[in-house]
Amino acid sequence: MTIDDEPASTRDTTSPVSLRTELETLHPSSFAWAMTCCDRVRAEAEDVLQSAYAKVIAGEARFDGRARFRTWLFGVIRITAREHRRRSVLRALGLSRLRAEPVHTSTPSGEELTEASLRARALVEALAALSERQREVLHLVFYEDLTVREAADVMGVSSGTASLHYDRGKQRLAELLRRRGIEP
Repeated sequence: MTIDDEPASTRDTTSPVSLRTELETLHPSSFAWAMTCCDRVRAEAEDVLQSAYAKVIAGEARFDGRARFRTWLFGVIRITAREHRRRSVLRALGLSRLRAEPVHTSTPSGEELTEASLRARALVEALAALSERQREVLHLVFYEDLTVREAADVMGVSSGTASLHYDRGKQRLAELLRRRGIEP
């Protein structure tokens, strides 16, 4: 039985050792989710995840057993990312101007661009064109193997709203990929 299969009510989250073990077990998925919440900016995702872990370890965020631990943790990460983004905007406004940090991406040579890398790039660009909620719900469902209902809990929205964004996101993603000549 994995941590995700274990009923929430049977887990001991009071022990620092068991809490640390759970966080370590979920770290790869947590980092992937933080990257999604931070628009794939690695440094920001690392800061957000560190802050989220600090909240959990310090007891500022407490697991109450109403959902799976993973679902609850993803909610903490999402809220922390939003707080981080808000603080960043406020700091920038305090400097009296907003400065966008350029995103540096390396462009591979023509020989390196295989069919698979072209498809991957098209997918990343298509995902970036979706609304934030559509990206979030698709990430949670496809990459983190959550149900749409669990994704709704993480996102802090109703199941109906998550389902709507899930359906519209899939349709829009397929449309954007078809425009690039890629069949989903």
